Amino acid sequence: MYGKTRGIPGSSGVHHVAYTVPDLDQAVTFFVDVLGAELAYRLGPVEFPDSDWMERYLGVHRKAAMDLAMLRLGPVTNCELFQYSAPDQRREIPRNSDWGGHHLAFHVEDMDEAVAYLRAQPGVRILGEPQPLEPGSTRGDSWVYFLSPWGMQLELIKMPPGMSYERETTTRLYQPGGR
Repeated sequence: MYGKTRGIPGSSGVHHVAYTVPDLDQAVTFFVDVLGAELAYRLGPVEFPDSDWMERYLGVHRKAAMDLAMLRLGPVTNCELFQYSAPDQRREIPRNSDWGGHHLAFHVEDMDEAVAYLRAQPGVRILGEPQPLEPGSTRGDSWVYFLSPWGMQLELIKMPPGMSYERETTTRLYQPGGR
């Protein structure tokens, strides 16, 4: 039910996400100390000033330089955090509604406890209040967005087993604990 993904041959179904951040030290500290990630390793600076490697392989300016931190978030998600410097770098964080917009969601068991914890963290901003979803296939779900100290959009989500959509399909969303 939760096995490998279809499409890309050999895909394992392990989650691997990557984000570029303005300050790698600040982001690593936040992900480790506040979100509970484990730091696996750091690398950098990586740069190839006399070649087109960055442009050819990463699609960024050829004179870009980057630092990287590899983290583990729980049992199935790896997270890469990048800090780039590049002559043509755009510095605004995309909103969810922008092309390329994104956010990272964290499943929680107790929404009130998780929100209270985040409210006590310096620089974290909760956007509104947790929103319970009643109509449709997501009945029973609740969520709230929050911003990291540098403005990255993140989400808390509580998705109880037995959600309404499960009556309409045999596909199940992964739940903490393998549910």
